[in-house]
Amino acid sequence: MSNRTVLLRCVLLSSVAVLSTSCTTIDQLKHLGQQPPLSPLQNPTTQPGYKPVQMPMPTPQPASYNPNSLWRNGSRAFFNDQRAHQVGDILTVKVNINDTAEFQDQTQLTRSTSEDSEISNFIGANTIANPSKAILPGSLLTTDGSTQMNGNGTINRQDQLVTNVAAVVTQVLPNGNLVIEGKQEIRLNTEMRELIIAGIARPEDIDSDNTIELPKIAEARVAYGGKGTLTNIQTQPWGQQVTSVVLPF
Repeated sequence: MSNRTVLLRCVLLSSVAVLSTSCTTIDQLKHLGQQPPLSPLQNPTTQPGYKPVQMPMPTPQPASYNPNSLWRNGSRAFFNDQRAHQVGDILTVKVNINDTAEFQDQTQLTRSTSEDSEISNFIGANTIANPSKAILPGSLLTTDGSTQMNGNGTINRQDQLVTNVAAVVTQVLPNGNLVIEGKQEIRLNTEMRELIIAGIARPEDIDSDNTIELPKIAEARVAYGGKGTLTNIQTQPWGQQVTSVVLPF
């Protein structure tokens, strides 16, 4: 990759970062002195980038009925099941995350190299008069190198999130599994917290009170963050973000 290509990429990255942060800055100035606005209710299937989930499916089994019987094979209850089972139904996801992680790494690297190549008698150089000292080198190559690195890293993290969030069934897979997605926004003073959850749930794992625990959701995606005055203060300025990406050291 040429230096021109690298420089061009750096310029493009800087331009994108400046434009995106400029939009963020303009948005912050537009709502200066106001509380963060809540997002409007939207259909998840109409959002940009939405794609229906496709998973390996078993061969569909036709439903069988017994003559003179009110019971159908495969039914979970005699009366109508109130649990979520079709697109548009709502169920409650119980989120209980208590994650603790602790790591400590230490790396030390030291390397020293030395190279000295000297020719004292190069093709009879000793028979030539004094001007040969100005023409013929005494040392052809002399190099010295030293590398030293000392790195320490420590991670001590403890995450805890306990809450309930309502999710909507956005798709029913051919084998009956439900694709769910839920979003919750809570605004407190000038700070707004946002919780997003999505995944695939089995109808059998939904409890009788129409709730399901997070560990029973496959391909679970949980995002918890916020925006507002506190988040803006804790966010690294866009100038430092650009230099962190562009500078190679």
